[in-house]
Amino acid sequence: MAHGRFRALARKLWTAALSVLIALTAVATASAQTYAWPRALPTVERLDQRFVPPEGFVRVPLADLSLGAWLRGLPLKPEGTSVLLHTGAPKARQDVHAAVIDIDTGARDLQQCADAVMRLYAEWQFARGDVGRIAFNDTGQGRPIAFSRWAAGERPQASGRALVWMKRATADSSYASFRRYMDTVFAWAGTHSLERELVTVSNGRIEVGDVIIKGGFPGHAVLVADVVENPTTGARRFLLIQSFMPAQDMHVLKGAGASEGSPWYALDAGAPLVTPEWTFPPGSLRRWHARESRT
Repeated sequence: MAHGRFRALARKLWTAALSVLIALTAVATASAQTYAWPRALPTVERLDQRFVPPEGFVRVPLADLSLGAWLRGLPLKPEGTSVLLHTGAPKARQDVHAAVIDIDTGARDLQQCADAVMRLYAEWQFARGDVGRIAFNDTGQGRPIAFSRWAAGERPQASGRALVWMKRATADSSYASFRRYMDTVFAWAGTHSLERELVTVSNGRIEVGDVIIKGGFPGHAVLVADVVENPTTGARRFLLIQSFMPAQDMHVLKGAGASEGSPWYALDAGAPLVTPEWTFPPGSLRRWHARESRT
């Protein structure tokens, strides 16, 4: 009995020490991250500061400047902030979010679910200077809409069912140009095209930056913003970010039916993932794959 209590105490101490170490690493990493979009307020709190891992769980280690580390440092609006639509009106449901990301939505009804996922992935690439890899396929033909071509002054347009590029502007690789490019991506791409770009995760082992998606008209997509793990059991929990229809502020989701709306989700093999506004069927977990520069 004494040995059992000692082992239990040792596990708790080890878990606590690991939590502190990972938290300190997260702070150091987040301070090195950059978020290029203009914000209305100075950063009050980061995602990894507001959301403490559930008891018995610690954040999984991440490489510096990785997509996961960047997502953990996302700036949040003050606690209690409402989710607003692209029009500035409040979303009808204010009971589904645990936090609002401090990032613009735009004035048009463009940045919806898959668009928010693509936006954050592209923002991370832009922030790290990896602009040659920023590209998303169009819904019609599955052809890449590459920022490198946009920055060179080319613009995509429809020619029948094909996507063609024409030189229509001066070269501009600024952030303002990138933001206009993203609006164009939102108009040409969506869950149908994005689901086909991503790689299926067959083992169900969820990682930060993964996407849970159901392509369609309509479909839905959410982004895994953080992952924690129980060192003893290996069980994982995760946070989800979504936008929705109509275009609205990106927000961290509360759990559907979870105790007190906990934002920490679990992914059970063979079971659907239920979120407040969408249910994803089993097998909806996807992952980005390394892409060469595409033009």
